[in-house]
Amino acid sequence: MDNADKIEQLKYIREKRIRDSKKSFWTFCKTIASDFYKEDRPHLKELCDILQGIYEGTLINPNTNKPYKRLMINMPPRMGKSRTLVLFCQWVFGVDRSNKVITCSYNDTMASDFSRYTRDGIMENTKKDEFEITYNDIFPETKIKKNNGGFEQWALDGQFFSYKGAGVQGSVTGKGCNISIVDDIVKDADVALNEAALEKIWLWYTGTFLSRNEEGGIQIVNMTRWSKNDVCGKILSGEESHLWYVLKMEAYNEVTDEMLCPKLLSKETYLSLKKNIPSMIFQSNYHQKPIDVQGRLYQYFKTYKDLPKLKTIKTYIDTADTGSDYLCCIVYGVYEGEAYILDIYYTQDGMEITEPETAKILNKNKVNNCLIESNNGGRGFSRNVIRILWEKFRNRQTSVKWFHQSKNKIARILTNSTFVMEHIYFPEDWEVRWKEFADDITNYQKQGKNKHDDCADALSGVAENCNKSGVGVVTVKNRR
Repeated sequence: MDNADKIEQLKYIREKRIRDSKKSFWTFCKTIASDFYKEDRPHLKELCDILQGIYEGTLINPNTNKPYKRLMINMPPRMGKSRTLVLFCQWVFGVDRSNKVITCSYNDTMASDFSRYTRDGIMENTKKDEFEITYNDIFPETKIKKNNGGFEQWALDGQFFSYKGAGVQGSVTGKGCNISIVDDIVKDADVALNEAALEKIWLWYTGTFLSRNEEGGIQIVNMTRWSKNDVCGKILSGEESHLWYVLKMEAYNEVTDEMLCPKLLSKETYLSLKKNIPSMIFQSNYHQKPIDVQGRLYQYFKTYKDLPKLKTIKTYIDTADTGSDYLCCIVYGVYEGEAYILDIYYTQDGMEITEPETAKILNKNKVNNCLIESNNGGRGFSRNVIRILWEKFRNRQTSVKWFHQSKNKIARILTNSTFVMEHIYFPEDWEVRWKEFADDITNYQKQGKNKHDDCADALSGVAENCNKSGVGVVTVKNRR
């Protein structure tokens, strides 16, 4: 094949790619952003195909036997969901210049970025060589109207209005659209844990944003599943949940041991993030498991940066009575009736490990008084800890006692929960330092069966011993 034939072949391939990009959104994405949209990233192809199906009315709702008009996207961060939505806006404007789009993000800056990326992609026409394909090659008739290319709002040639981007609480009045897109409307965990903030977002979404949709228009909501009371949660618990196509993707499939996209998030990085990110934030971001704000017993935990001058160091221990139980050892200092957590040992290891480790922790933290709760093996555990303290550390300064707890565990946990939230302080990095403990205590539910309650039980013991009026009737056995 000579050079002339090669050039003709390249021209044919180029023209075919242009034609295919008009018909296929996935091909369009691969053409415009070939460095990101690749065949070895099947989650992106699935997202593109679903978006095209929603737009063209080929995705049928089995509940109504009609095309889906509403799409919910819940995917891990950095997986290309917002980038794909920007390209989707560009593609639908190329397919039909009469389309009108309104997007919403959590603030005006994010909304402006989304708008600018969409607009600039349509305007882009620079090439490295004659065979490169730009947006203008695929959709030459779609152009930004002259002197109408502002960041927040703009129009295409021949149109009065084409695009508007707004932050939550921003103005969208006076404009209508046939495609509305919500992109990450909840900023972070702080907003997700704020019921008032979530309600404010919901009222704006339902009272202002949705009113801009024209009859038969498409609704797309793309966001992390932060809370059962975020926009997605409200929609899914409402009477029209059956009208939504929900595309939910988790970063890692525990059953198949497969990552969603190893090229964008490796298992090694995933496991590192899991170790270092607080559980409720990690589960929301990477597994789309919303924080159950209303169902959680402990709505918040107070933290400290600097310790006050502590006069007494105490430890409360709930031993593991069964194989599935955790031993929970909480070291804390007391100052003016408030407890300041200094150390936590939370484990399912056997007593051959926990006894010497507990003694080590008591000695390291210079504990004055240690109280051990157990209805079974607490006495033997206590005696062995006392023995190890002396034999290994020559420590007789730590007073170790055990007792039988007579009050109902669940009742104690519920009764002391307010004190725990108001008068027990954790170091600022506690969710990282004692991650397994933090996972269980932050997700402890008011009602229903909790997988592990040892952390809440021990924390209640700390509360009882700080709040004298809340101390239950116990029989304390002298360590001798």
